[in-house]
Amino acid sequence: MKTAMKVWVMIGAIALVSCRDRATEKRLADVESRLAKLEGSPSPVPALASAATVTPAETKPEGPLPVIEFDNNNHDFGTVPEGPKVSHTYQVKNTGQAPLIIQDVKPTCGCTTPDWTKTPIAVGESGFIKAVFDTKGRTGVQNKTISVVANTWPKTTTLKFKAMVTASSASNGPRK
Repeated sequence: MKTAMKVWVMIGAIALVSCRDRATEKRLADVESRLAKLEGSPSPVPALASAATVTPAETKPEGPLPVIEFDNNNHDFGTVPEGPKVSHTYQVKNTGQAPLIIQDVKPTCGCTTPDWTKTPIAVGESGFIKAVFDTKGRTGVQNKTISVVANTWPKTTTLKFKAMVTASSASNGPRK
């Protein structure tokens, strides 16, 4: 039982200090599953384990669709000091045959705040997705992703950015 308690404390600590993303959820589900096997009981969170490993198959909608096109899916902030917020605006163009609607923009980390064109983007027209990255408390190499959910096929497109954040004198070391 003491081992189980230590594992749960570790799981809690990982969940608190890491960015909530699918990879983290999968690792947590794997650890919980192994713990349950060691204790001889079923997994304590089967919904989390199955959600992390099985995604329902989507079917391509019929009819004309929008196509989301970016000027660049990857951005490199280069070397930036810890503390200030930095931002980048990804240019979006609809090269499809129907209006593009960006339904949601989800960063994998709470250190990134998104903004985007909320109105439909007509065929041939452009919009934006802006990512504001807070460098405070984050030093070292930072690689982040942003999931863009739209009425396209496939529904989700991934944007990426990276930065090398140099520590301020008050920093306590790297954090992801």
